[in-house]
Amino acid sequence: MPRRYTNLNDVSNKKNFRDMLKWMKERRGKVKNLAFSIEQCPEKKIAEIKENREKTSYTWIGHSTFLIQMNGLNILTDPVWAKRMGVQKRLTEPGIPLKELPNIDAVIISHAHYDHLDFPTLKQLKGTPHYFVPAGLKTLFNRKGYQNVTEMNWWEYRQYKDMTFHFVPAQHWTRRSLGDMNTSHWGGWILQGTTPSNTMYFVGDTGYFDGFKEIGSRFNIDTVFMPIGAYEPEWFMADSNISPEDSVQAFIELKAKTFVPMHYGAYRLADDTGPEALDRLVKEWKSKKLPMEKLRALRIGESFI
Repeated sequence: MPRRYTNLNDVSNKKNFRDMLKWMKERRGKVKNLAFSIEQCPEKKIAEIKENREKTSYTWIGHSTFLIQMNGLNILTDPVWAKRMGVQKRLTEPGIPLKELPNIDAVIISHAHYDHLDFPTLKQLKGTPHYFVPAGLKTLFNRKGYQNVTEMNWWEYRQYKDMTFHFVPAQHWTRRSLGDMNTSHWGGWILQGTTPSNTMYFVGDTGYFDGFKEIGSRFNIDTVFMPIGAYEPEWFMADSNISPEDSVQAFIELKAKTFVPMHYGAYRLADDTGPEALDRLVKEWKSKKLPMEKLRALRIGESFI
């Protein structure tokens, strides 16, 4: 029997058929305006980031995909350029076309859900990237023909060139087929450069959980890439997908310097919309009286260098 991974404190997100029916009934009663989408950046710095090997930068491609440039490396997070997710069409175009990416040195994968792990996208990447994946996923990568793969358990870390990659807990689950539920792990990634302050935290997919406090106590985090979408209905989603309000609380507990929201606007995975998620985030940010300069909501394709 394959190993089945679990959350901290054995938090389970299992839902039954009755729960699904309740959600579907609620959805039929909701009217959502999908005409408004997250804005594309009008002045993208594609040429600059293609040549960059010195400056630290990050560019939001959309959903949970970022191109992060640190210590001379080009790193992709959960690369997904898919035009559809199940029956749902992608709502916004990726911020940078795949063919315009620079050579990729490393790819970090948070978990195996299709909106975070898309092998047709990986097949088109330039370069010979090293893949950092959760425990239980290396066999699948090898079977797909990828050999430069390191799989890790929570709190493990690996040196790669001049950087350190730490795999940290999240509260989620995963499945790619009927029989493989939770046979691989899920989590976030801490990316550490050569200086302690040059540390980024890619949260991945998660509900709000006590792990944020411990992660904040272990690392001096500069930038956190935090999910804010796919939270509605909250009675169904809360164990696995953090709400905008709880994401602000998590940021406070992490004691990070900059909040970059993600996981909203590209695919309709739940009942909320991208603009709704961003509006709720900003409202909660202001209610907590946090400095607005610490909130960096990027437009799609926008780079911070």
